[in-house]
Amino acid sequence: MSIQAAIIGATGYTGSELVRLLKDHPEVTIQSITSESYKGQAFSDVHPQFLGMVDQTLVNAEEALAKKPDVLFLALPHGVSMSYVKQFADTKAKIIDLSGDFRLSAPDVYEDWYGKEHVYPEGFAQATYGLPELHKEAIRSSELVANPGCYPTSGILATAPLMASGLIEPNQIIVDAKSGITGAGAKAKDGNMYSNVNENFKAYKLKSHRHTVEIEEQLTGVSDHSAIVQFTPHLLPIDRGILATVYTHPTSSITDDQLQKVYRDYYAEHPFVRIRTSVPSVKDVRGSNFCDIYVTYDDRTNRIITLAAIDNLVKGAAGQAMHNMNLMFGFPETQGFTGAPLRP
Repeated sequence: MSIQAAIIGATGYTGSELVRLLKDHPEVTIQSITSESYKGQAFSDVHPQFLGMVDQTLVNAEEALAKKPDVLFLALPHGVSMSYVKQFADTKAKIIDLSGDFRLSAPDVYEDWYGKEHVYPEGFAQATYGLPELHKEAIRSSELVANPGCYPTSGILATAPLMASGLIEPNQIIVDAKSGITGAGAKAKDGNMYSNVNENFKAYKLKSHRHTVEIEEQLTGVSDHSAIVQFTPHLLPIDRGILATVYTHPTSSITDDQLQKVYRDYYAEHPFVRIRTSVPSVKDVRGSNFCDIYVTYDDRTNRIITLAAIDNLVKGAAGQAMHNMNLMFGFPETQGFTGAPLRP
C-alpha cells in the first residue's frame, strides 16, 4: 500500500526534516509541499541540501488539498494550525498536526496556557495525543493526531514508567531540560541570534512554559494520581538535541537494578526507546528517532535521577510524526527509519 503525503508549511526546520525522512520511506510519495511565502520556487532553492533529490515546486495549501492526499502533515505555528485542521476536517485525509493546537485536554486549558482563543474546539474530541509509547493503539485508529512537543517527549518518556508503577511522589517531579536552538524554530528572533546564543547558556519561561501542562496531563493519564511538574527549559548553544534530567522522590526504597527492570519492561514493545547503562548525550541520538534513557537512584538524597536524550527535530517532531503515520496506515513502526545516529 503506497500513500500520497502533503506537507503543509515545509520551509521551516520541522518541515524540511519531514521531507528528509519521508523521501526515503518505501510506501510514501511526497505529493505536495506547501509554502505561502515561497510559492512557485523549488523546495531545493529554499533548502539547498535537497538539490537534485527534492526539486519539486512549492504550492499553496489549497493546491495541495485539491490533489486529495492520504495524509496531511501540518508543520505550522501554534495558533495557525487549528484553522487548517478546521478547514480540512471534512476531507478523507488523515491529519498529523505538529503544532500545539490539539495536544491538551480541552479548549479552555489551551486558552489558559497559550493565551489564544481556539477556533476549532470540536477537534479536541477527535485528536489523539501522538506519543506512540503511551497511545499506540489509539493512534492506529485516529484520523487526527496531535504530535507532542519536543520537551514533553523527553520529559514524559523519562518519567512515565515511574508514574505508571506508582513508584514516585506525583507532586514532586522536576524536569530540567536543555534544547538546541532549532527548538525555537527557523524564524529570526533577537534571542536566537548567534551573538546571543554562542558561548551562552540560559533558562527561560520559568514557572510558565506551556509545555508544563502538556507533561502534567500525560503523566496524570498513566497514573491514578495528578502529576505536578516543575519544568524549567534552557537554551543550549548547539543546533539540535534535547537532554532532560528528571528528579523524582521514590515512595519506598529502590535499587538501580529494580529501576532498570521497570524501564525495560515498560518500553519492551517500543522500538525507539533505548534503555542505557551509561549516561546518554545528545550526539548519541542526533538525526535519529531514538530516545535514550538512563535511570539511577541516589540514596544520599533519596532521589531517582532519570536522563533522556532525543533529537528535537526527529523524535521531538518530524520522526515522531512519521512514526505516527506508520501506525495510522498499518505500516511497520520502524519503516522508513534508516541509518544510525550521526556521531560526531
